[in-house]
Amino acid sequence: MADTFGPMRDGDADDDVIGGNQDAGSSREPIRVLVVDDHALFRRGLEIVLAAEEDIQVVGEAGDGAEAVDKAADLLPDIVLMDVRMPKRGGIEACTSIKEVAPSAKIIMLTISDEEADLYDAIKAGATGYLLKEISTDEVATAIRAVADGQSQISPSMASKLLTEFKSMIQRTDERRLVPAPRLTDRELEVLKLVATGMNNRDIAKELFISENTVKNHVRNILEKLQLHSRMEAVVYAMREKILEIR
Repeated sequence: MADTFGPMRDGDADDDVIGGNQDAGSSREPIRVLVVDDHALFRRGLEIVLAAEEDIQVVGEAGDGAEAVDKAADLLPDIVLMDVRMPKRGGIEACTSIKEVAPSAKIIMLTISDEEADLYDAIKAGATGYLLKEISTDEVATAIRAVADGQSQISPSMASKLLTEFKSMIQRTDERRLVPAPRLTDRELEVLKLVATGMNNRDIAKELFISENTVKNHVRNILEKLQLHSRMEAVVYAMREKILEIR
């Protein structure tokens, strides 16, 4: 299901988004932004809001992930403001491709999804920010400036969930270190690597030319062998054991 847009509220950006407010620098070139969302009214609303900022320029828009990759390659924006769930190609998958065609572009996910898995997958795919659509109009511009200046931006509620989950995973990992790590089959290692890149079961099945049910069985076996409880934990395990490295 595509994300829907809730009304933005004017408010104090410092209270609601991790990362301090940035003064708009009048001497530098405007921050060039590509807006990506499957809702035309939402895109238009963002354009109107950002048009009031002298140091920010919307250079293009896209209605899905596939179009976003093409636009990013053509426009080479400084910032891509992108939804997570869209038709044709989702934002997380598009994020990986955008980093390939426009390496200097920094990506901020702007979404209603408060799922920890979406947050982690977005960061793994190369996103620099993850903001919920409940933020105010001021916060959008603040986040764009902060990310353009090299900071990361994560909505506080999502950052809190992420820290809680990581603390729990680290504790469970430490407890498992006393037990010899089980051996995964070559196919299970292939599946684990693809899971860690953010692929869903359907995409993994296409990549490996196997059925989706077979992928589900492999994922279940991986979690059971490693005594893990979620795909996110499997990704952390893959990085910790250097099966997969973070971009």
